[in-house]
Amino acid sequence: MIARAALFISVMLLASCVQAQDGRALVGQGRMVFRDQGCYGCHTAEKMGTPIGPDLSRIGAKHDATYLTRWLRDPSMQRPSAHMPKLQLTETEVQALAAYLGSLR
Repeated sequence: MIARAALFISVMLLASCVQAQDGRALVGQGRMVFRDQGCYGCHTAEKMGTPIGPDLSRIGAKHDATYLTRWLRDPSMQRPSAHMPKLQLTETEVQALAAYLGSLR
């Protein structure tokens, strides 16, 4: 019984470590999407960018990943008066960019 519990705890800890690494990798991919898509041309984040649009340095503290994902898919559906254009992003890029923005706190 104790061996089974120890095995279960070990598996859970390993899964947690793998998930944390995957999360960091996704955030890193999102940072590259932010750079590659030119988001810094209008926004600032992590002390880089241009302050034309909102500063995104703490956006993760204001909005959850679900909101950020919906926003990135189509900003005008979230707020019709939004000045941000609909970006041509793959779903993978949307998820990565949402993870990156969500990490900004």
